[in-house]
Amino acid sequence: MIKTIAIGCDHAGFPYKDSIARLLSERGINVLDFGTSSLESVDYPDFVHPVANEVEAGRVDFGIVLCGSGNGASMTANKHQGIRCALCWQVELAQLARQHNNANILSIPVRFVSEELALQMVDAFLDAEFEGGRHERRIQKIACS
Repeated sequence: MIKTIAIGCDHAGFPYKDSIARLLSERGINVLDFGTSSLESVDYPDFVHPVANEVEAGRVDFGIVLCGSGNGASMTANKHQGIRCALCWQVELAQLARQHNNANILSIPVRFVSEELALQMVDAFLDAEFEGGRHERRIQKIACS
């Protein structure tokens, strides 16, 4: 059961952050919000690294990061060794990120998806389960030594 999710975004991601947090709360999930809290221009790594730290340390179940393209947030999160952050722009991608890649952070490109689609992707990401099997072997090969 998912208990806590960390969320972080830059100014471009801010317009969707509260809706996503509200959806999570409605699902009975605690939200650890690392900001930002306005449209004022900020640097996405300042808000993504704390999310990745919490997920990597196991203090939260998953993370959600948002920025304009989703690329910067995803790249930043994936610098953390224990993170598998998936940039998604379709519901099926969010499902597959969990099912096949055991993604632990969802990156949403706010300038390229509607708010409704973003919420659907969050639901799909949270409802999907890692399938293991052949996918587990592949996941084990991701980490650099």
